[in-house]
Amino acid sequence: MKKIILLLTCTFGISVFSQIKVLKNETLVEIGKDNSVGLFKKDNKFTINYQDLNTSNLNTFRSFSFLDVNGDVQGLYKLITDGFIDQPTGNITLELPNDIIELHYEKNYGQPTVQFIQFINKNRKYVGKSQFLNKKQVDKIFGIGTNRSALYKPVAKANLTPVNPMPTPETPKPATTKGKKSRK
Repeated sequence: MKKIILLLTCTFGISVFSQIKVLKNETLVEIGKDNSVGLFKKDNKFTINYQDLNTSNLNTFRSFSFLDVNGDVQGLYKLITDGFIDQPTGNITLELPNDIIELHYEKNYGQPTVQFIQFINKNRKYVGKSQFLNKKQVDKIFGIGTNRSALYKPVAKANLTPVNPMPTPETPKPATTKGKKSRK
């Protein structure tokens, strides 16, 4: 009887004070990735992971997250791509719940590029920097052109029809009237 009580006490004591706990595996859905920058989704939370080029250890990966409340993923994509068209004079600063992100635009070999600069925990002392990304890389990260972009309902691609389209052989040319006055 003493051995049974001792055995129960030992097994109960071990299970109460165990240090290792098995956690539920959380699955992230990859929206897109290019080199060392990727966009991932879990429920309504989006995370951008990147390799920090600001540290001497090239194995340092950082991330920042935000919720897609009012189409924030679409808004971020549009904000980034608009910067390629009309490059801002300074950095664009974004405040997230845990971090401050700056979008730094620069021309590399004549091509506009953007870099994420992260102020970790909103502290200007701790800075992480991603690689420079061109428009094609940003499209790949946001899953543009793939079925994964439907996970956040991306902004539709711009309509590329010119403002004054040239008439095709099938369509007649628009009639023009000349504004000359006739003299009688």
